[in-house]
Amino acid sequence: MTGLVLELQERAARALPAERVEQAGGWWLRYAPGCSWWVGTVLPHGDGDLARAEAFYAGLGATARFQVSPAGPPWLDPVLAERGYERGGTMSLRVAPTERVAALPGANVLVDDGPTRAWFDVWHAVHDGAPGEWDLLGRVTRPSGFARLVVGGEVVAVGRAVADAGWAGVFGMATLPGARGHGAGTAVLAALAGWAAARGVGRMYLQVERDNGPASRLYDRAGFRELCGYHYRGAPVTPAGSAARGG
Repeated sequence: MTGLVLELQERAARALPAERVEQAGGWWLRYAPGCSWWVGTVLPHGDGDLARAEAFYAGLGATARFQVSPAGPPWLDPVLAERGYERGGTMSLRVAPTERVAALPGANVLVDDGPTRAWFDVWHAVHDGAPGEWDLLGRVTRPSGFARLVVGGEVVAVGRAVADAGWAGVFGMATLPGARGHGAGTAVLAALAGWAAARGVGRMYLQVERDNGPASRLYDRAGFRELCGYHYRGAPVTPAGSAARGG
């Protein structure tokens, strides 16, 4: 399982590309100003170098945050905890057969090869997204499908999928409040799975917050099953407002 978790997390990092990425002992040091904070976290695969990672973020005036999962070194979580890194963002990495997801009911969903402003506006409105997310989408190099559910001439739900070496990752799921409870998310998922199946992609994955009940129930019904849980740890902030580095 550990190997698959590592591969999927690296696929996700390519689907959410940071503005700057450096490799350090197998760790991906990612910096993504103007994006959601998790895009700029350390992907700690390999033995790594904690001091170098902390120096990387300190040099950029950014907070060091780490993704902690079964794919990382077992010593990392207790060491970060001892250094005062705060735990947060408990997540679930889930997988499903594309064929199973594509069988979901859905209609009126269009899938584009690139993002439209209407797609982005719905995602941004639901998630209060950072302005740099539009630039992030332009950095994705893998084939991508951008699904938008249109009702009454308006886009009310969106999602995107990124195909990468036999897997399609699901990202950017969002439904406007007035359209919730009517199968919008299900229809978007089905369309993304159909897009993936048409490209010969047999498996799908996604990441969801464990305390997001509505999303978890949607993915349960769609056939996504948890592969593993993971969480994040962020450097403590000093009273002066700067991240504490430690010795």
